[in-house]
Order: sequence, then structure tokens, then C-alpha cells
Amino acid sequence: MDKTIERRAFIIGDPVAHSRSPLIHRHWLETAGIAGSYDPVPVMAADLRAFVAALKDRSSGFCGGNVTIPHKEAVLDLVDEADPTARDIGAANTLWVEDGRLMATNTDTHGFAANLDEAAPGWDTGRTALILGAGGASRAVIHSLLNRGFESIAIANRTEARALSLADRFGARVQARGLDSLQDLVKGADLFVNTTSLGMGGTETPHIDFTVMSDKALVTDIVYVPLETPLLSMAKRQGLATVDGLGMLLHQAVPGFEKWFGVRPHVTPELRRLIIADMEAKA
Repeated sequence: MDKTIERRAFIIGDPVAHSRSPLIHRHWLETAGIAGSYDPVPVMAADLRAFVAALKDRSSGFCGGNVTIPHKEAVLDLVDEADPTARDIGAANTLWVEDGRLMATNTDTHGFAANLDEAAPGWDTGRTALILGAGGASRAVIHSLLNRGFESIAIANRTEARALSLADRFGARVQARGLDSLQDLVKGADLFVNTTSLGMGGTETPHIDFTVMSDKALVTDIVYVPLETPLLSMAKRQGLATVDGLGMLLHQAVPGFEKWFGVRPHVTPELRRLIIADMEAKA
């Protein structure tokens, strides 16, 4: 890529100042020697349509960027084309301009799987998964698990109706239950995924007997602050293999960078250390 041509990317949200995406993408820009930028842009819901319009007519100067809360769902109705992944999940986190059209995808499903591929190769040989929580992040996890061939996915959520709505979205391989069924659902499961903030900020964490999972079971958490969440700590004390959620954040950023800047970056130990140092500085 010609270093004299600066390409500009963004992350929009409300709020957005807390995002670590600028650290990730600026690191890759510097490492690759690319003349580009990646900046947080606060955009309120009332201003989203105008921001997207400026992307489409190229008056914003941006070639694309990321979308975070609360715009991930609303932006789908404003782009020219959303790919099947974004449509299936019902939310987009990555935008780019292609042949004069504004495109959208959701890279969280890639980030989730790539994190486990790196940290726990073979994780997808399992067939039964249990997901704790039925929020927006759960959609990307379910999408990823279905793509990797999991035959049975159970969602356990405090509000069972919300879990049922999510299960209906994805079909017969996904079932929904209330939290009172959590321990029963753990039995024999190959994979446990926490997508909630359970146990964070001093909230109570219910005891879960992870030892009744399958012989090669894995417990993971998409929350990455702290790196070892209360649920991961609980599973580790019981002898289970665990994977933290930081890799999902790092790997989900890869496809967007490639679309905006034309180079596919790598998730390295150096990048991981950079983000961990930032987390510790702001703890």
C-alpha cells in the first residue's frame, strides 16, 4: 500500500472513549508502517443516520470502521448491504466502503472461534455447548458454534423468555432454559461459555460443579476485565481447562483492519501484552 495515502477508520458508539480498539489498530498501523488512522468518534443515536450518510457519500473522509453499543442493531437498516453473518446475528460491528457501497458484517463470531482455535486447539470437536446469558453477545457465540458443527446448544438465562426468543432465532439445535436448570445443563457438556457479567463488581456467583462436564471440557468467558473472571477462577480451581476473553477482542479486529488498510494483521503476544498493560494501568 502507498504510504503517502492516508486511510482513516473509526469506532463509533455512545460512549466510546473507553474502547481499546484504537490501541489495537494503531499498533497494527505502526507495525505495518501504514499511513493511516483509527479514532474513536462519539455518535449519539439521533446522529447515527447522518454519520452513515456521510460515509456513503464519502464526505466523512473515512473508509470504514467499527460500531459499538448502542448502534450495532440500528446500523443494519442504514447500510447498503449487510452480509449473511450480520443478518443472522442481527447486529453489525464492522463497516467498510466497497465499490461505492457501504457494507457491514459482524466479526465477533470470527473473534470467538479464532480465540479458542489459538488457545485450545480442537475445542470444536465437542458437540454440546452451554451458554450462560442471552444478551446481544450471545448471538455471535451461537452463530460461531453452529458454524463449527455443535449439535446441541443450551442457553441458560435469568429471564427464560429472553432465552427462548434467542433460541427461536437460531433453530432446533438451540434450546433455552432458566437459571434454575443450569447445573443440570452442565452435565456432559463439552463447552461452557459465559457471556454475562455474573460475579463481577462483587455480585454473587452461584457455585457451579464443572467437574460433571465431559472429559475434555473447556470453560471460557467473553468478558476480559479481569482476565480471570470469577467463573473462570471457579472452573480452574476444579481442574477444568479455561480460556479468557481477551483473544476474542483481539481476533475480532483482524478482518476489519484488513478491509480498511489492505493488510491482514496478526494477533501477537506483543499486542496482548500491550492491552493487558492498559487494563492494569486503568484498574
